[in-house]
Amino acid sequence: MLNGAIVWITGASSGIGAKTAALLAERGAIPVLTGRNERKLKEHAARIGEGCSYYVMDVTDGHQVEATAVAIVARYGRIDILLNNAGYGEFSPFEDMPIERFQAMMETNYMGIVRCAKAALPFMQRQGGGHIVNIASMAGKFASAKSSAYSATKHAVLGLTNAMRMELRPQGIHVSAVNPGPIDTEFFALADPEGHYVNNIKWFMMKPDYVARCIVRVMERKRAELDLPKAAGIGMKLYGLFPRIADRLFGGLLNRK
Repeated sequence: MLNGAIVWITGASSGIGAKTAALLAERGAIPVLTGRNERKLKEHAARIGEGCSYYVMDVTDGHQVEATAVAIVARYGRIDILLNNAGYGEFSPFEDMPIERFQAMMETNYMGIVRCAKAALPFMQRQGGGHIVNIASMAGKFASAKSSAYSATKHAVLGLTNAMRMELRPQGIHVSAVNPGPIDTEFFALADPEGHYVNNIKWFMMKPDYVARCIVRVMERKRAELDLPKAAGIGMKLYGLFPRIADRLFGGLLNRK
């Protein structure tokens, strides 16, 4: 199903972006890696091998994003799948987080997805179909203490994804959300530099290989939404029904940042 598919991946220089790119290549897809770290992009592309390419791109720069989309189509003729994976988090109490850091996180985590989706969409419309996969977070459904800025960006991503799905379905363009819980990646080097939160939730953290496999399955099956891990997905359904009870029962666990 993915054989020969051109997959544009943002945030591909490390973590689940790089892992997903490698898995896609194994399934016959052609990953196109984008990110800010040219050295890492070049290393990953070389490991993946023939057909794979990379472009240095910052999702906060609209001109770079548009130019990258044009360059991908000029080289490959189309964009079959866009994996919006670029993002980062910082955990801090609301009162201590400067407004500038709220803005910066929104520019990357939310507006980065808007820019890339807008750049890829005209090509998908012209070719009569495509698939946009947005990496959101369980934080987009269940916000916890010290994550106000990060959780807000992921709530925005889920709202955007749900609206886009309804709008674009008639055009043959699928839109999916993947909502992972904590993943054992470099994300926490910035989000939790002292390691307190990681130490408290180590037992719950997922391996990036597992998350990458799940993302590829979403692409293969064109699934609308996936919560990870599955147990957390069940918890989110209960939270939707009984939010105040869930706050009392699980708030302490999730607030150990």
